[in-house]
Amino acid sequence: TICDYSKPSSRRRLYVLDLVNGRLLYHTFVAHGKNSGGEYTQSFSNLNSSHKSSLGFMITDDTYFGGNGYSLHFNGVERGINDQVRNRAIVMHGSNYVNAVRAARGTMMGRSYGCPAVPAEEAETIIDAIKGGTCFFAY
Repeated sequence: TICDYSKPSSRRRLYVLDLVNGRLLYHTFVAHGKNSGGEYTQSFSNLNSSHKSSLGFMITDDTYFGGNGYSLHFNGVERGINDQVRNRAIVMHGSNYVNAVRAARGTMMGRSYGCPAVPAEEAETIIDAIKGGTCFFAY
């Protein structure tokens, strides 16, 4: 999975790839942390309570049901860059503030506390496709 934070939040910037079969499974919207910037991400962090997104390579882990519904844990693998994402509760979850209607209006996606939130109606299928040890790269 590639999360391309170099694009504005009103563009589809999350890509889920099936490398075995050479297919693009999902290409959708994704939110960034509220302290990472407005329409564009400008700042990232590995610090707790920063409410910023993290960059780099992460490995997807287990799922759970929390305050944002069905969610997916990440384990950061880059020391000092994202190795605190699990402790920071940076997870993938669905959200009603991430959707094509907002994008079509030119409205930036709502911003999370650092989580790569995806459209609520796509969350379960995306999470199920990438859970359990796949690579997630945030750029």
